[in-house]
Amino acid sequence: MNDMPLNTNTFHRRRFLQGTGAVLALPFIESLMPRAARAAASGQPHRMIAIMTDLGMIPEYFFPEGEGTDYRSSRYLDVLKDFRKDMTIFSGVTHPEVVGGHQTDQCFLTGTPHPRKPGFRNTISLDQYAATELGPVTRFPSLTLRVGPSNKSLSYSANGVRIPSEEKPSQVYRRLFVQGSKQEVEQQIQKLKDGQSLMDSFTDRLRTLNRKVGREDKERLDQFFTAFRELEQRLKENEEWEQKPKPEVGEKIPKDVRTPEALVERTRLMYDLSRLALETDSTRLITIFVTQQFNPKVDLPGVELPHHALTHQMSLEESRAQLEIVEKAQFQELGRLLGGLRDAGEKEGNLLDQTMVLYGSNLGNAAKHDNSNLPVLLAGGGFKHGRNLVFDKTNNEPLTNLYLSMLHRLGVPADRFSTSTRPMPGLEMV
Repeated sequence: MNDMPLNTNTFHRRRFLQGTGAVLALPFIESLMPRAARAAASGQPHRMIAIMTDLGMIPEYFFPEGEGTDYRSSRYLDVLKDFRKDMTIFSGVTHPEVVGGHQTDQCFLTGTPHPRKPGFRNTISLDQYAATELGPVTRFPSLTLRVGPSNKSLSYSANGVRIPSEEKPSQVYRRLFVQGSKQEVEQQIQKLKDGQSLMDSFTDRLRTLNRKVGREDKERLDQFFTAFRELEQRLKENEEWEQKPKPEVGEKIPKDVRTPEALVERTRLMYDLSRLALETDSTRLITIFVTQQFNPKVDLPGVELPHHALTHQMSLEESRAQLEIVEKAQFQELGRLLGGLRDAGEKEGNLLDQTMVLYGSNLGNAAKHDNSNLPVLLAGGGFKHGRNLVFDKTNNEPLTNLYLSMLHRLGVPADRFSTSTRPMPGLEMV
């Protein structure tokens, strides 16, 4: 930016971005978003894990019959029978105008319509919206995780930019629990200080530039100013966390499972790390993208065809039976996660009482690439559970209404989120 001509009215966007690139690439910066730290670090915190599987579920094996507390369970919900009173099933929910088959996975936590439309731009995801409001009360404002090979993620910044997800359990463990040497910590702190120095020099030039541009460009620069101020604050916060020791846990660093077929084992590792992250209060917001679109068959007895292929052949009895094996195994791992949270004690109640676990898919019927009537459940988190909330199967209830209720449970006083129209009807807090 040293050669940016400030004596003209020309705004060289490319040079500006080149100048800011060093700042935007600084480590440990999860997002560049406005932040309103309203939640205090003390007291009984509320937490969230949001999990999405990108190949749907056999609808009739997931959805129960009946509604309210007297619903009759399904094959998959039978796997979670020990948690019936701890979860709510949602029948007849979707994201309005979010259509496009597999491409809708990017909208699962944003609810942004028309993902296949040319020039589509995503919006902020549920976890990142909460992170901006809750502030840096933990070492990591959020964790963005993934099970399976891809570059996808459930988390998006305020500008609709995808936040990279982490797939290797060993790296997640190191970030959470491995303390660097004194020299490594000092080097990291110096990098953060260098970033603050760069920002100081950029701020002076931006102020000068702000006096020379028109009204519309002033608005754009104001957005940059906001991002810079928030980034500066985040750098200071990261510097403080770097000087604090990381929590110690009894579990050893996990070995990464690189075998694509090992869906169950890789899922278990990521779920276990998520529980540890919450137990140690290293973060309170976690997203997990479970993707199997491009994997070979799942390594389970009785499964012979790739997971993705099975979803398109679920009308065939043999394929349907294999698919049931895979999806039941996924529900068993979910049950294991819920059990681990319930066994972890809190000052009052247990960790499941304080943690909302959202589980669902962006596909209501994977064989048809249908994005309506999504399979979704919510466990824990301090709600009155034990029921099946049924809505119109033709004119679905917006799933973002559930997200608005979840934000309220986290202590975020939002009036709306994305396409929400109201808090989720029938879902009450304890």
